Amino acid sequence: MPNVVFVFADQWRGQAAGYAGDPSVQTPNLDRLAGQSVNFTTAVAGCPVCSPYRASLMTGQYPLTHGVFLNDVCLGNDAVSLAQAFTAGGYDTAYIGKWHLDGHGRSSFIPPQRRQGFDFWKVLECTHDYNHSAYYGHEPVRRFWEGYDAAAQTQEACAVVRGRAASPRPFLLVLSWGPPHNPYQTAPEQYRRMYAPESIVLRPNVPESCAEPARRDLAGYYAHVSALDACAGDLLAALDAEGMAEDTLFVFTSDHGDMLGSQGVQRKQHPYDESILVPFLLRWPAGLGREARRITAPFNTPDIMPTLLGLCGLRIPPTVEGSDFSPHVRQEAAAPDDAALIAAYAPFGEWPKSRGGREYRGVRTERHTYVRDRNGPWLLFDNLADPYQQDNLVGRPEHAALQDDLERKLARKLSQTRDGFAPAEEYIARWAYPVDEHGTVPYTP
Repeated sequence: MPNVVFVFADQWRGQAAGYAGDPSVQTPNLDRLAGQSVNFTTAVAGCPVCSPYRASLMTGQYPLTHGVFLNDVCLGNDAVSLAQAFTAGGYDTAYIGKWHLDGHGRSSFIPPQRRQGFDFWKVLECTHDYNHSAYYGHEPVRRFWEGYDAAAQTQEACAVVRGRAASPRPFLLVLSWGPPHNPYQTAPEQYRRMYAPESIVLRPNVPESCAEPARRDLAGYYAHVSALDACAGDLLAALDAEGMAEDTLFVFTSDHGDMLGSQGVQRKQHPYDESILVPFLLRWPAGLGREARRITAPFNTPDIMPTLLGLCGLRIPPTVEGSDFSPHVRQEAAAPDDAALIAAYAPFGEWPKSRGGREYRGVRTERHTYVRDRNGPWLLFDNLADPYQQDNLVGRPEHAALQDDLERKLARKLSQTRDGFAPAEEYIARWAYPVDEHGTVPYTP
């Protein structure tokens, strides 16, 4: 059975890499990795915000099943978790970095019963102070990463790899970075020097009124990206040095994207590609093929857990709702689905209803995006003809048949996930979450 190293960043949009065609950013290590990997070009963050993604990653479930559709609430223990499923298959498990699934304060100690079964543990619930970042091990003693936390966390992951070299048991290692999530201007200086705002090439869907702040933010964002690219290179080099690369399934991805001025908006939760599409590179162990290959079928967050288990030949728990793409990855079968559900169940935080936030449900297919809010159809894009989503086709008679087909796909998804598309307030009341006037769960300890 292969080892599994699963590395994910926070708020790294799928377009922000050299191998993905971004003309401004430098990602040489990930570009090399892409040349050895299966590249899921339509990897989707189905609920594009931190805690909901992480809960779906850990359970293989959709948010209205696991209940984490807002940030800063606690994931329960009803489902068999990712770590528990790998442990049952004979793996040791480790988690390093940002957790954001505990809901008991962003700086609080997380006790063993709320760690979803992970063994090795150096974790903080959440911080974006990347140069003064705390963590806890197994005891409630707060320690601090030295320097830029992603670099220190990566070195800890390298130490875990080195410590596993002689072990006969396979391992699952999850490394969770906080950047490139804002604040954007806090990457190490050597990476900030790489990017001048005036040299940044903006996506065509950034309005002129947003151009100057977008270039400034992107310069800092790309500095974080390049710093993380170097971290990825260090971890890949550690696997090579220990002779473990040929026995390790390596994944690089992110929890969601970042609008960064596209469509005139910021951050996440939005249904546009800058928010919902994430990088997803999967490098096979030896003997399974190392050629670069693209999978264009939509691949959603709940699909990650069953696919990893399937690739490792492990049992998929009955609590999982996502699809196992492993036969498709092995080129033994067609993709199990042709549409990924995207949703905002209760807009909050930086996108509350007072600032235009809205509940929506939609589907992202290989080619199209279709979204409705509670008032009816909202967005329809042909992402092949209109890759920057600037021409909304909703309601046009010449596209009625396409819209009807996508509406049927969405209805099927809502039925499968038992989603009645109720108002946000109904879901908040059902789970009894305490929220402020912006729909946000307070997170100060």
